[in-house]
Amino acid sequence: MDNQNIILFENRQVRRHYDAEKDIWYFSVVDIVGTLTESINPTDYLKKLRKRDVELGTYLGTNCPQVDMLSNGKKRKTLAGNVQAIFSLIQSIPSSKAEPFKQWLAKVGYERMQEIADPSQSIDRARENWQKLGRSDKWIQQRMTGQETRNKLTDYWKEAVQVHL
Repeated sequence: MDNQNIILFENRQVRRHYDAEKDIWYFSVVDIVGTLTESINPTDYLKKLRKRDVELGTYLGTNCPQVDMLSNGKKRKTLAGNVQAIFSLIQSIPSSKAEPFKQWLAKVGYERMQEIADPSQSIDRARENWQKLGRSDKWIQQRMTGQETRNKLTDYWKEAVQVHL
């Protein structure tokens, strides 16, 4: 998975997607259900929850778009919610992890605000998250160098296109 789009809650991976146009983070609903319930099959748990709580099911269907996220190495459309939708979901799941998850979600939002004010913090957090995922220092350095090379190449292409227009 693209580790920049994975965050950890109590060592469990939660996929996320950033919509730059809307400036919104979306989180995988299934990952959150799995984290809160520790269900072996969070997809089935979510289906049963949506049938049992029709209002929640309608809310999620209306407010949670399908966004591309990696799943088993392939990009797939995944039901994802913004922070408001995730809070509604959390309220519907009886779990001792609900309150710690809310606090964690607030921390993620606060960190995003810090990264906007100081973008270097996002680089530091990426390195820290890769370490938590067990990546070696060599792997992390190669990944960061590769990202910088891609950014420079993309900038070069943008400049070249503008010159020719």
